[in-house]
Amino acid sequence: MPTRRDFISTLSTAAIVGAVAPLATGSSISKRDRGPICLFSKHLQWMEYEEMAETAAEIGFDGVSLTVRPRGHVLPENVERDLPRAVEFLKKAGLKAPMMTTAITDPTDPRTRAILEVASDLGIRFYRMGYFKYAQDKRILDSLAYHKRQLSELAALNKEYGIHGAYQNHSGTNVGGPVWDIHHLLDGLDPQWVGCQYDVRHATAEGGTSWTLGMKLLAPYIKITAMKDFHWIQDGNRWRIHNTPLGEGMVDFETYSEMTRSLGINGPISLHFEYDMPHETNNGDRAEVKKQTIAVMKQDVDFLKSQL
Repeated sequence: MPTRRDFISTLSTAAIVGAVAPLATGSSISKRDRGPICLFSKHLQWMEYEEMAETAAEIGFDGVSLTVRPRGHVLPENVERDLPRAVEFLKKAGLKAPMMTTAITDPTDPRTRAILEVASDLGIRFYRMGYFKYAQDKRILDSLAYHKRQLSELAALNKEYGIHGAYQNHSGTNVGGPVWDIHHLLDGLDPQWVGCQYDVRHATAEGGTSWTLGMKLLAPYIKITAMKDFHWIQDGNRWRIHNTPLGEGMVDFETYSEMTRSLGINGPISLHFEYDMPHETNNGDRAEVKKQTIAVMKQDVDFLKSQL
């Protein structure tokens, strides 16, 4: 049976219009039941702001999570000039800008305050922060105590600017891999100003069948979420994660959707495309690559609307 990977590799300009049918239009789904589905702008970073915004709207996104970080769509040193420009193009295309993706971890960094101030003035109410690492020369609990002080100071700064900062759970050995360590960091802090950008793909990779427990534990702190899918593949004598389009991997979207409703999690959703994309694998005409990218992304957007 052909896979969506086959679809990506063989899609041609002529086939796009006729062959790509949405899995679900989402027209019968009330947007009040879920937050806006936002493009993680990293995946269209090869486009300028205006083209990126128009393309995201054409695909069917409700908004965009702009990358405001080193090598991002908006560079931190240029945030005062470029973030308002990017948001203006989003609004012109009929899109929202409810969230952004940053590398913020240090509340004393002058750029931290600058980014939060500009974002707050533009109406951005959520941001994903950067990642913490466990110090190799410290006990795990000592590292967590240090990072909890950082989060506490960030929460105070977020409150000053009326913005929520979220730490994403991410598979691996950094802080946030096991998920339970994030709760250790957040426990006792005000969830209005600091929380977790919950990623069910990474939670499934690390938690297997127990990911639901971590989600319940973190629920009061989950104001924004990230969506992607994966499965494990064998690579020689090792197993590694292989990213897939939504619905082709191991993420239990049915259970996840039920849990978001029961736990009242309905904030902005950042949709990621971590599998091979046309602009990464096709060296052909740019216009055709763009059409292929739109078609591929639209399938994930429509799938997500049908699930949520």
